[in-house]
Amino acid sequence: MNHSPNYIIGIDLGGTNIKSAILDENLQVVTERSDPTYAFEGPDHVIKTIKNIIREMMQLHHITNENVLCMGLGIPGLLNPKEGLSIFSPNFPGWENIHVVQEMNKDFSFPVFIDNDVRVNLYGELYFGAGKGFKNLVLVTIGTGLGSGIVVDGKVLYGTTSSIGEIGHMNMYREGRPCRCGSSGCLGRYVSAIGMVRTCVEKLESGEQSIIQTWVEGDPSRINAKMISDAYDLNDSLAIEVMHETGEILGFGLANVVNLFNPELIIIGGGVSAAGDRLLHTVRETIRNHALKLSSNACSVVTAQLGGRSGMIGAAAYAKHQLDIGY
Repeated sequence: MNHSPNYIIGIDLGGTNIKSAILDENLQVVTERSDPTYAFEGPDHVIKTIKNIIREMMQLHHITNENVLCMGLGIPGLLNPKEGLSIFSPNFPGWENIHVVQEMNKDFSFPVFIDNDVRVNLYGELYFGAGKGFKNLVLVTIGTGLGSGIVVDGKVLYGTTSSIGEIGHMNMYREGRPCRCGSSGCLGRYVSAIGMVRTCVEKLESGEQSIIQTWVEGDPSRINAKMISDAYDLNDSLAIEVMHETGEILGFGLANVVNLFNPELIIIGGGVSAAGDRLLHTVRETIRNHALKLSSNACSVVTAQLGGRSGMIGAAAYAKHQLDIGY
């Protein structure tokens, strides 16, 4: 009798793209793809798109419902993993109290597990990337905003409402830039793609000069984070200032994280991590100067290894883990 192979599906739902993969039971990728999310079309459209992607991938590889062990979904924003409920997702219009697991169970018979997008990235780096073999680590993802996932003594932390690790909302300035969370001066308003661009624009408005002005033909709304990295490489003094200030604020934030959680490793992921040492040398220096010496000496700051793939691979690893522990 032939033993049917067992597969695990991993989905990373992003504001721009849905990244999807099918893995075998040893968590080796069989197939992967990326599709536009079209989040502005609303939750029903997004859920339908995810279902269609899953069906297409399964059909292409002749995989039936019975061949699938489980599926994991990483979703941005606040959620209740136990209930399978996505409560609120900031970059998804009309996305409130979506029963994602219930929706998936209407079409698929295998178990479905959801978690926060940053935590599924954490599972990816923990099992397959920069965090492999470490028991105490923090993953910080810096993209449109700033999020983190935390592992202490080998255990991924969740907290009372599964919202542990919101270091992007750590107050860095008593009264700083307003944040959508209702507070102001939050770390993520400075350390993020949006935050860096804002810092750059503020400097230009105060009269500083940069090659970036030429690139955007004087239109500040066209500035993006990659331009700041490119200008930095051309020794542009404003871009160097922006990188240094961003790295310093992140360093102060992470000094608090080092003191609180005592990790041996901090992994920096997300789109902004592409800045690499342009940003991180200031981060490391600030942590060294401001965190407790014993803790900071034991902690390294590195960049993530899996790039944009960690979410979908991590979502599959997370689902298998939940199945194994009988969530």
